[in-house]
Amino acid sequence: MSGDTRPVLCPSAQPDMPGAVAFGVVGGTADEPRVAWIQRPVPVSPELLAVAKPVPATQVMRFAAACQEKSCVHFDGINCRLATRIVANLPVVTEDLPACHVRRDCRWFHQEGGAACRRCPQVVTLCAHPSEVMDRTAMPEGNTP
Repeated sequence: MSGDTRPVLCPSAQPDMPGAVAFGVVGGTADEPRVAWIQRPVPVSPELLAVAKPVPATQVMRFAAACQEKSCVHFDGINCRLATRIVANLPVVTEDLPACHVRRDCRWFHQEGGAACRRCPQVVTLCAHPSEVMDRTAMPEGNTP
């Protein structure tokens, strides 16, 4: 969009990143977590983060913030390699696109389209017991779990 100054968003951001918002809550089970999208993204605040205690907020919420591009281990200069690995490695968990309020600015959606969205509900930024495939998918190239 010409003249559009909205940042491209990372849908797997850390809550301490500038402008971070919570856009989903993790539910499901430890073996099969599922993110439920909240009605509107909520700006991160100490009060919001306190809701998650005693566990880290990234274990029970998903956050979005401006993509850090070259400052991120998953960014190759053009694309988010994490999004590429998610689409390549993780199974589809929904046929319908989730009711996500960050999609229009989401790097994963702009890069991978609906294929990323159909896998996104199983992505938890900090998973207590990740499966082998989830661990492998989350790991930047050149690293091993």
